[in-house]
Amino acid sequence: MSEGMRDLIYLDNAATTKTAPEVVEAMLPYFTENYGNPSSIYSLGSAAKKAVMESREYIASTIGAKNNEIYFTGGGSEADNWALIATAEAYASRGRHIITSKIEHHAILHTCEYLESKGYEITYIDVDENGIVKLDDLKAAIRQDTILISIMFANNEIGTIQPMKEIGKIAKEHDVLLHTDAVQAYAHLPIDVDEMNIDMLSASGHKFQGPKGIGFLYIRTGIKIRSFLHGGQQERGRRAGTENVPGIVGMGKAAQLAFSHLEEREEKEKELRDYLIKKIGEEIPYCRLNGDREKRLSNNVNYSFRFIEGESLLIMLDRKGICGSSGSACTSGSLDPSHVLLAIGLPHEIAHGSLRLTVNWENTLEEMDRTVETIKEIVERLRAMSPLYEDYIARKGQ
Repeated sequence: MSEGMRDLIYLDNAATTKTAPEVVEAMLPYFTENYGNPSSIYSLGSAAKKAVMESREYIASTIGAKNNEIYFTGGGSEADNWALIATAEAYASRGRHIITSKIEHHAILHTCEYLESKGYEITYIDVDENGIVKLDDLKAAIRQDTILISIMFANNEIGTIQPMKEIGKIAKEHDVLLHTDAVQAYAHLPIDVDEMNIDMLSASGHKFQGPKGIGFLYIRTGIKIRSFLHGGQQERGRRAGTENVPGIVGMGKAAQLAFSHLEEREEKEKELRDYLIKKIGEEIPYCRLNGDREKRLSNNVNYSFRFIEGESLLIMLDRKGICGSSGSACTSGSLDPSHVLLAIGLPHEIAHGSLRLTVNWENTLEEMDRTVETIKEIVERLRAMSPLYEDYIARKGQ
């Protein structure tokens, strides 16, 4: 490993996480030794089938689901697409109205746009200044023809955790199906699908030190959801295609690692998160913490810095060996400000100066110190070149 890589401070764990060595080790035999197709009847295929079954059983246990309610997918975006499109098609005779929020991941929002083009009606409900769904607005949005509510469990940009139990209660009282995009929440927060009245749930392996390209969709027994991929009987006839056995094994192992030390890891991440939030807030003026201070993912820090462009900050941080983000990795390259930050009421000029840092339990306080010092230097340098900042300081001094 190069000197530069050793000095790297990785603070973009909401985008992806490093695959744990134990996960890689668990996956390897299914590339070279137990490489059989799970659908085959000979013993080599049976070994692969057994591994898939064991991962399914463990993952189901982590959310209080049954084994046959877990369907493996190619990731969180596929699971989101499946939940919305297949449900919309299956329940179209009952109604064509779906409710979601304005701060969902684009895997939900763009799927909703697609459904709108097919004649479905979507209501995008507001959130408060911290990014929490307004429950009264949710209740008011439900109609006779509402077939689905899709609200993310925790936001990928600002870390806000939604009141899923209350949302589930509202959905159940009105006999409406509830889907949650739990890509950022699964293996970070305790989830019980029965207690929370969740009918469908999406998750992705690479968000909790598993491999990329594998996820799952939980579908409650009795939900009349249609197949998403056609061509074979895999996943009980609902998702065709040979199973990604190494990926499934890897995601199962990653889930085991995460849930075996869940509280310990969360406490370590909260310590790092709170240290970073406090230090940035105290040492860098004209900044704003985005998202709820308490109802927040343990690893998420999102600040907006006035009078600078977030893209310039990210580039300069990268040159110093620090990886961060201005929002969702799926919108990388977009010049538009974050739709999440606009939804919580930030003006465009402040939303443009946002920085998301997402820690991992393996990070250190020393790395947090170096990160804050580097951000401080860069922000000062960028503001020194900003005529807006110069005018603001001049007016303030009058």
